[in-house]
Amino acid sequence: MDGTNDSSQSHFILLGFSDRPHLERTLFVVILIAYLLTLVGNTTIILVSQLDPHLHTPMYFFLTHLSFLDLSFTTSSIPQLLYNLNGCDKTISYTGCAIQLFLFLGLGGVECLLLAVMAYDRFVAICKPLYYMVIMNPRLCLGLVLVAWGCGVANSLVMSPVTLHLPRCGRRHVDHFLCEMPALIRMACINTVAIEGTVFVLAVGIVLSPLVFILISYGYIVRAVLQIQSASGRQKVFNTCGSHLTVVSLFYGNIIYMYMQPGNKSSQDQGKFLTLFYNIVTPLLNPLIYTLRNKEVKGALRRLLLGNREVGK
Repeated sequence: MDGTNDSSQSHFILLGFSDRPHLERTLFVVILIAYLLTLVGNTTIILVSQLDPHLHTPMYFFLTHLSFLDLSFTTSSIPQLLYNLNGCDKTISYTGCAIQLFLFLGLGGVECLLLAVMAYDRFVAICKPLYYMVIMNPRLCLGLVLVAWGCGVANSLVMSPVTLHLPRCGRRHVDHFLCEMPALIRMACINTVAIEGTVFVLAVGIVLSPLVFILISYGYIVRAVLQIQSASGRQKVFNTCGSHLTVVSLFYGNIIYMYMQPGNKSSQDQGKFLTLFYNIVTPLLNPLIYTLRNKEVKGALRRLLLGNREVGK
């Protein structure tokens, strides 16, 4: 078999959900509504965090970046999916595929690290409250965010070219709705054990290491909570940390399943629906999780909407 490098081919065909044509119209409507709600929800979080002086704190600085990540992450693939679901054309250009893969890997890596940064912020707020504003100063906050972005982008710069340049022997059909790494690895016409091993090692560094850090941070937080005597104090801590823990659970539950077992080991159909959940449902839920459980955000929304006409009870 000719294993020449055919990475210069002009386009790929995203099979997506074409094996379920009766579902495509329903999926189009549901995903379009979810995407629009995601745009509105995350944009609202960003605007509220920026416009309300009460929210100019490290926690909301990180939350603004999380919302921006969710917006970028969803927009990197959902418009293409909607286009493919709405007609017979399932193609994506090679350049478009490369950009989609780079953004998907890069933004996903940044989010892993940003969630770890947010866990550290909660650790300092609860375990060292008297020194919180000293430790979490603007310079450190900016530095932590830049490190998260730098490491995520660096990971993508390593893995995207390696994945795209795998010999495919003329294969163009991607059994997914986006150019995602495991799906592209499955297209290769060579043994991919080595690259799967590399993916696993990098996944440990950029996926599992932040998760371990998050778990350690919350171990200290739980210990601090157990020392709080008042029920109201404990409830306040649970409200503060509950939103972040919920987001971590949603995010990591999907990403570990997909990226710790790349290639042929995972069910392709399961992978599609898990990626869809990870790519649209999680970014949609994040603003709801942070607003419904957070009195500060709800108060900021009320102040912005009512302005000077805000009614205090």
